[in-house]
Amino acid sequence: MPRLSVFNSPLLLGFEHIEQILDRVSKTSADGYPPYNIEQVGDNRLRITLAVAGFGPENLSVSLEDNQLVVRGRSEEEKGDRIFLHHGIAARQFQRSFVLAEGIEIMDAEMDCGLLHINLERPEPEVRVRAIEIKSASGKGGKSAPTAKTIDVSPGGEKDE
Repeated sequence: MPRLSVFNSPLLLGFEHIEQILDRVSKTSADGYPPYNIEQVGDNRLRITLAVAGFGPENLSVSLEDNQLVVRGRSEEEKGDRIFLHHGIAARQFQRSFVLAEGIEIMDAEMDCGLLHINLERPEPEVRVRAIEIKSASGKGGKSAPTAKTIDVSPGGEKDE
């Protein structure tokens, strides 16, 4: 049975990449390790916090691959003659991915008391209004001067294109 898509409407042009992102998110692992929080810490700032007890900064990597934030943890093999009567602290390898919207920037990552904090910032979108020149298809009716302008609504005014 073919999958129905919300983006099949002829009014939604160019949104195929959003559908691909949704597919990627739905295919991510349902594994709950390591647990994480996502919080809004400002108007345009987010923080992802992962509980990575047992991992040091040398065992963790944070990278941006396309529009995915990927956090990997690699545990080192236990050395010595330790005998566990109960081994309840998980220190297994993991990979946790987060799909980021376009424009979100990774500011930094820091470790604190077994928690990995990754700070993200979403820049203010630039609001632009652009008038499009309408040309005569028949060529009759005289010459029309180009009238296309880009109007920058932010403090600064108009710019001609």
